[in-house]
Amino acid sequence: MSLVIKEITALAKLIIKSDNTIILTGAGMDTESNIPDFRSKSGWWKNVDPMTLASINALKNNYNLFYEFYKERIKLLEQVEPHKGHLALKELEDMGFVDAIITQNVSNLHSLAGNKNIYEVHGNIREIYCKNCHSIASVKQFLAGPSCIKCKTNSLRPNVVLFGESLPKNALDFAIESISQSDLLIVIGTSLSVHPINQLPLLATGKVVYINLEPADQTYNFYLTIEGTAGDVLTSLVHKVKQHI
Repeated sequence: MSLVIKEITALAKLIIKSDNTIILTGAGMDTESNIPDFRSKSGWWKNVDPMTLASINALKNNYNLFYEFYKERIKLLEQVEPHKGHLALKELEDMGFVDAIITQNVSNLHSLAGNKNIYEVHGNIREIYCKNCHSIASVKQFLAGPSCIKCKTNSLRPNVVLFGESLPKNALDFAIESISQSDLLIVIGTSLSVHPINQLPLLATGKVVYINLEPADQTYNFYLTIEGTAGDVLTSLVHKVKQHI
């Protein structure tokens, strides 16, 4: 039995024993869904720093470029589907072993996989609204053009947290409360480099497990670390849970 299998078996026993398990996912959770690099699809994006476009400053002062940037991102996500790791989390939720998923990802893949109790702390790129009148629009309307059908202004935007904006209060409050009260927190596919999300594992009073391709930051002192892809580890975890219940 390999070290990773032993660790996954240990995690299976933890999740079965836990009365309150919370999942925290980051970008590494989505990479196996082959989310395309928009810069490789449109050469002219290579000359623009995406960090400057995903900002409140670009929304206010360079709206046309902001709109084209997010239109391209949404179009590239149209063919993206949840991978086996997302489906494994859905199965764990169905079995009663996952109480909630807190995600940094804006892709909506947890929802597409069928999970129900999801809190998107960085928003959802597939939700559109007007920054002028705050009316809700569809992705189809956004892709057709930036004009809001209610107020007629070019003001449509995706419901994602831009650089310079605060995180959605409801999602962040839930994340803080649920993690601090959890028996088990499983952190998946995040380097924990983005503030304030990187502070969330420090709030946990129960056990914290880290799943990622790269080693964990030693400052977090995780109870258990499993190095591997989200898809492989979570699929194996479901198998081990079924063996032990």
